[in-house]
Amino acid sequence: MLNKLNQIPNLSVLVVGDVMFDAYLFGKIERMSPEAPVPVVSLTRKDERIGGAGNVACNAISLGAKAHIATAIGDDDAGEKMLSLLMTRGIGIKACVIEKGRPTTIKTRIISDEEHMLRVDNETTASILTSTTDTIIEKCASILEEESIDVIIIEDYDKGVMGDKLFSFLKEESLNRNIPLAVDPKLKNFDLYKGVDLFKPNLKELREGIPTSITTEEHISLEKAVDTLHENLNPKISLTTLGPDGMWIHSPLNDVNHHHTKGIERNIVDVSGAGDTVITVAALMLAACATPQEIARAANIAGGLVCEQSGVEEISMELLIKELE
Repeated sequence: MLNKLNQIPNLSVLVVGDVMFDAYLFGKIERMSPEAPVPVVSLTRKDERIGGAGNVACNAISLGAKAHIATAIGDDDAGEKMLSLLMTRGIGIKACVIEKGRPTTIKTRIISDEEHMLRVDNETTASILTSTTDTIIEKCASILEEESIDVIIIEDYDKGVMGDKLFSFLKEESLNRNIPLAVDPKLKNFDLYKGVDLFKPNLKELREGIPTSITTEEHISLEKAVDTLHENLNPKISLTTLGPDGMWIHSPLNDVNHHHTKGIERNIVDVSGAGDTVITVAALMLAACATPQEIARAANIAGGLVCEQSGVEEISMELLIKELE
């Protein structure tokens, strides 16, 4: 396991998908509003972090890998700030395309004493323009030609970047160049991602994507749902995250049949961004030729560790290795 983790700093990843800002307003509730039956939060501090596909790239950098990101951002102040922050983190932005008139996604959370009170989203979920898709494809082709990319990660938040044309290009390139392709899906494009190397839905996404009734208490229903997933999409490996119950990994090609990696008891503070961390670690472990069980174990620990911190946080190699020793 540790020898696979130690290979990660030698790897390079191309992340494709929806970027966003995860903004936070922290404060304390000291009274109720006289205007309406709602609490008044007295602001104590603000924070703003790179989220979505950007968080995946940041996690890769935090683990010592190299990262390039392909996405569409708005021609607004948030988009300009996003590019600046990505560059500051050392993430390649050659395939970040500005689309005129499109807002950069911002999710603003109001937190009081570590309790999530409210979230306000400023975004569009409309598909990006065909011309934007074409430019992203052109830039990705250049990166794949000029850089040594070890794994491609699609981080789809249903915000409009991913579509048939972009996925078809990425799948063809991954096959032609023998680069593993990992996908973290949402509902809109769930059925699009056929034949990928690693498919990572959470339990909610699996329920909606099949659709079926699943209970983690009765593993039979989960097994049936995952079997249906493999019949429909045929991934080489599926990794279904189950929250505190751990992960369910299935890979008949690797003789791994419905393996349950149990959850580790944690002091859960905030689950924001945990899925980004899980797909990052899983994809990098896949690129390092880890077994499905090793992928699940490392990703399970990484996802749990970031949930112990408030807000969208990145995993560090030092912390991950410490937990695995």
